[in-house]
Amino acid sequence: MLDRDGFRPNVGIILLNQKNQVFWGKRIRTHSWQFPQGGIDRGETPEQAMYRELQEEVGLLAEHVRIVARTRDWLRYEVPDRYIRKDARGHYKGQKQIWFLLQLVVPDHALNLRASTHPEFDAWRWNDYWVPLEAVVEFKRGVYELALTELSRYLPRQEVRNRYLRQGIRQAIDGLDNPAQNPSPPA
Repeated sequence: MLDRDGFRPNVGIILLNQKNQVFWGKRIRTHSWQFPQGGIDRGETPEQAMYRELQEEVGLLAEHVRIVARTRDWLRYEVPDRYIRKDARGHYKGQKQIWFLLQLVVPDHALNLRASTHPEFDAWRWNDYWVPLEAVVEFKRGVYELALTELSRYLPRQEVRNRYLRQGIRQAIDGLDNPAQNPSPPA
């Protein structure tokens, strides 16, 4: 299903772990890495397609993630002719995508690259948020930059969990509350 300009409707998925690192999948039998993505079937909403692709490509269900945000509009990229099947040249130009930012709410051992009979990835890893811009195939780089930039403002805040820091703050607060521990300076 192509739009009148030759772009296939598609969804892209930026999946975050608890450290705001992004899932990065290695396409099966290649050296190419990318975010999960896939076409929107006739009659599907972008959100329905995103959940279907998430399950097919990485084995996650709706209850395994939380939608943090999505892009406002379609983001487009053109596919170079050398990557387009000969019978589709002239009609197909590329992808138009709605991007979703998802937070994984279960341990990452829930990921399953073999959840479908036609796996997309044969390996995966967590990367810092902006690393994919350096590694994605050139013709997708612009749309990745647009999606990552637009969605970056919605990244969940990271809690500082340092027991020494909390203890130091607690002692400082207690000292203010207890004049015996916080004597006045001599006059």
